[in-house]
Amino acid sequence: MGKFYLTTPIYYPSDNLHIGHAYTTVVADALARYHRQIGDEVWFLTGTDEHGQKIQRRAEAAGVTPQAYVDGIVANIKQLWQLFQISNDDFIRTTEERHERAVQQIFDRLYQQGDIYKSEYQGWYCTPCEAFWLERQLQDGKCPDCGREVELVKEESYFFRMSKYADRLIRHIEEHPEFIQPVSRKNEMVNNFLKPGLEDLCVSRTTFSWGIPITFDPKHVIYVWLDALSNYITALGYPEETELFRKFWPAELHLVGKEIVRFHTIYWPIILMALGLPLPKQVFGHGWLVLEGGKMSKSKGNVIDPAVLIAKYGLDPIRYYLLREIPFGSDGSYTEEALILRTNQDLANDLGNLLHRSLSMIEKFNGGVIPTPGAYQELDQQVIDQARQSIREMSEAMAKLEVNNALIAIFKLVSRANKYIDEAAPWALAKQPDGRERLHTVLYTMAETLRLSAVLLVPFLVETPGKIWNQLGVDGIPAEQDYQSASQWGGLQPGTVTRKGNPIFPRIEDEKKEASKPETPKEEKTVTATPPQPEQPGIEQITIEDFARIDLRVAKVLEAERVEKSDKLLRLKVKVLGAERQIVAGIAQHYQPEQLVGKEIVVVANLKPAKLRGLLSEGMLLAASNEDGKLALVRPEAEIGAGAKVR
Repeated sequence: MGKFYLTTPIYYPSDNLHIGHAYTTVVADALARYHRQIGDEVWFLTGTDEHGQKIQRRAEAAGVTPQAYVDGIVANIKQLWQLFQISNDDFIRTTEERHERAVQQIFDRLYQQGDIYKSEYQGWYCTPCEAFWLERQLQDGKCPDCGREVELVKEESYFFRMSKYADRLIRHIEEHPEFIQPVSRKNEMVNNFLKPGLEDLCVSRTTFSWGIPITFDPKHVIYVWLDALSNYITALGYPEETELFRKFWPAELHLVGKEIVRFHTIYWPIILMALGLPLPKQVFGHGWLVLEGGKMSKSKGNVIDPAVLIAKYGLDPIRYYLLREIPFGSDGSYTEEALILRTNQDLANDLGNLLHRSLSMIEKFNGGVIPTPGAYQELDQQVIDQARQSIREMSEAMAKLEVNNALIAIFKLVSRANKYIDEAAPWALAKQPDGRERLHTVLYTMAETLRLSAVLLVPFLVETPGKIWNQLGVDGIPAEQDYQSASQWGGLQPGTVTRKGNPIFPRIEDEKKEASKPETPKEEKTVTATPPQPEQPGIEQITIEDFARIDLRVAKVLEAERVEKSDKLLRLKVKVLGAERQIVAGIAQHYQPEQLVGKEIVVVANLKPAKLRGLLSEGMLLAASNEDGKLALVRPEAEIGAGAKVR
């Protein structure tokens, strides 16, 4: 058993919380729950950053004190975390006495040892981002992070000698390649900020008063980043040598949005170096959850209220969508259509249907009692092997913070179990006079797969694992089981009486699609339907409902390369529905890889993943071929954008 100290950035109080705010914290919560499950001692910290000029201005505009202003908003943030059932161990506010007192002591120490000095600052300042910028860093004269106007400020300030520690930080990054992840963020920090040379950092302000005053010069308040970043150690009791601090510092992981990687990988490590403290083991800068119009913001009017989504669809579908849909580290796009599709496809069709049909057959063929399995055959062993492989792949993915891949690994087991039922055909075994023992083995395998799936889903879905166990008739709470034993095959006790209930994930009807359907006039309800047309010879007809199940999307090819030891296969990396996917396609004899990069193609986006030559293929591209063997990809006539739906 190890220790795992995990932090999210402390959130700047906003009166308009959206689903993007929840993304980082839900991912962090899944990681915290996983490490608790495997036996690590976990400390999970989140909180709010409540000082600064922006807060003071907003409070003045609202006619209230800054403290009253932030108190109301922080209550909303805490309520949102409760709604998502975030399992944080501590919530720190930068207006708390424990934090303010500690930050003053940190500032005093850095000043006394000569790392902080008084001078005058003149330069560009972005109030919304609380960030100073050099002239060369501005983009079209505006903040390079948020694109808003900056102010030219001139005031007496205290400065931190960042340049003193720059070379030491560069060495640390070179010697610890895992420190900044993903690699693209590390390259950005080194090449754009460290190597060009660090400017000393302004760490106090006098043009506003809402902040922590410097003890020996109270007209100055401590600049927000020295104040806010220190929360990761002040929450553990620093500068006192508390048991909490001794146990959990340095942190295993700071989880942050990509827009604040600079502060966490340059300013914060240098502050720690000056304090003589070890650096966190890793800072991971993830991407944004965006809409088609770009990053969510109140000013753009594209904010999605997470509380409304949970009320509409339930907690676990929202958590699952956030964790599964977006490759962690990359930007991901939110659409309600994709949320509905993911819920219906994975949770309702695959997991929910597996539970309901399994318990229905146990009820029908064995009176609702988990049977004793007989000897396992090769088909059963394939399911057991998949269970062990899924556990291994999930563990490997979580170690690399690939949360979406961890869920993919789990749902490989769910998918294999659904296929197993079709292959084993328990309904046929029930009719065979000598098929009873074999039937019991199949029914047990189905139920045990569900028990294991519930155990594996504990870090990600907070309600579903317990619902599965309850319907299986298993006592206890999945999250409280010893993971080593609970993740072994055979934990479900024969003789357990199941408690089949309603489907745990009813299918969601897309209200937009339903609303777009023309309403049948009442007087037309008695009109005779159009007679069926004769079938065309050799072509099996399908209904419009069958076709509606296929989700055709435009995808943009980002990379293409030949598959080793294959003259037919190409491996494509495509962008579709805001995420990157890999598709393996047999088109190498018709297209060179370089012909495809940057092109838009049409793919089946909701095809279950499969492996070709050991490579995972997450979709299928569409192509036409004639009798002469000529092949051509199906492509939009004009560029329309990745993710566009083919109708």
